[in-house]
Amino acid sequence: MGEVTVLGSSGAWPEAGRACSGFLFRDGGTRIVLDLGYGTVSRLLEHCPDGAVDAVVITHEHPDHCADLSALARVRHYRAAGEPRVPLYCPPGVLDVLTAAEPTIDPSAVFDVCPLDGRATWRIGERIADRIDALAVPVPHHVPAVGVRLHGPIATVAYTGDTGPSDVLTELGAGADLFVAEATLTDPEAPPARLLTAEQAAGAARAAGASRLLLTHFWPGADRADAVRRARAVFGGPVLAAHEGLVLTV
Repeated sequence: MGEVTVLGSSGAWPEAGRACSGFLFRDGGTRIVLDLGYGTVSRLLEHCPDGAVDAVVITHEHPDHCADLSALARVRHYRAAGEPRVPLYCPPGVLDVLTAAEPTIDPSAVFDVCPLDGRATWRIGERIADRIDALAVPVPHHVPAVGVRLHGPIATVAYTGDTGPSDVLTELGAGADLFVAEATLTDPEAPPARLLTAEQAAGAARAAGASRLLLTHFWPGADRADAVRRARAVFGGPVLAAHEGLVLTV
């Protein structure tokens, strides 16, 4: 059984009681973190004591997606000294943010850093039965950013990170059991931007042939129920709004 746990669902800054972007994906015995925005590590530790995960993937350098990477670095430095480093896949700018936030801990001491400079594929997991094939593809945003596709023995999950409309989202989410898409913008009539509306997220999920759509990265104060209604008018499959603590079986 595969699972996706929502660690955070807010964009920009966390609304009261929430956290920013973050997800935990489990397939077989493999655990992968997708993004660690403000407030996510405390929730991660509820599921993975001492931050023991098989890999961390950060989509881009904006702090609502990577600020708590410094918190995880502290956890691993003080609570897991001597244990294997956690593989960290991220665009190079993320390391600049981490070093500025935590100058006393060398990222390479706690993370096995694998820079994502563009399109990349790799494999996560020691046991064949638990291995996950990962794909990162560049997506249009204000800084270098990637969307991520994880294909495990049980489930396939696609995550847009922050992105504007792009044909690459069709490849990213092709046939995915769960398509996790940002839905930051609330005005369907707004000119094209480097973020998505709920309608655009739904259109990407429909074009990809995904089974389910999970909307996330809501602007603080946004009406999430309205975003779901608007997405359902475009995408025929199940549509959900991410919220902290939500666990989905995939």
